[in-house]
Amino acid sequence: MKPINDRVVVKPASAEDKTAGGIIIPDTAKEKPQKGEVVAVGPGKDGIAPTVAKGDTVLYGKYAGQELNYEGADYLIMREDDILIIL
Repeated sequence: MKPINDRVVVKPASAEDKTAGGIIIPDTAKEKPQKGEVVAVGPGKDGIAPTVAKGDTVLYGKYAGQELNYEGADYLIMREDDILIIL
């Protein structure tokens, strides 16, 4: 996958299966993860190079990005502006 302009492809981290106290969370109650690993970065837009790089772990907004299932794996395609922080 090769995103265009200022787009970034992120592989979301898996949702938590248990709480800190050991209670198992059912699939219907799991929250959408807000953390993931950057797997591809576009070339940037208007001559501005992207800040994130492939392999970075990032936090993004709860409803950021467009979901994509590619070759059996889930990804998010989002603008670099949707990324809040690089961990």
